[in-house]
Amino acid sequence: MTTTKSAREIAETYFTAWESGEFDTVRDLLADDVDFVGALGTASGVEEALAGLKGLGRVLERIDVKVRVAEGDEVITWFELCTSIAPPAPTANWMHVEDGRITRIRVTFDPRGLLAGFGG
Repeated sequence: MTTTKSAREIAETYFTAWESGEFDTVRDLLADDVDFVGALGTASGVEEALAGLKGLGRVLERIDVKVRVAEGDEVITWFELCTSIAPPAPTANWMHVEDGRITRIRVTFDPRGLLAGFGG
């Protein structure tokens, strides 16, 4: 018998893997045609999405999850994005899961601290 992970479990695994730099695990969770839109940019496809996550991963210290809400294939995670270059950024992440893979991600937060930290 095969057990399929719930969208909530996939989101939990995604954040844990991203925080610990396990990008092979992140890749396995993303659909090939994943669509990402966030405060710092957009990405179409798994390679662009991974590049963005790795870029932010260079300054990521931790992801402090406050709450995660899941309904069917939709998951919203509210967390503080803690980096080495800016104060913690309260962040909302919505993702949609289909067939065990993340197909869409939308992220919103105030990017001013990170932009200043990146020198931009």
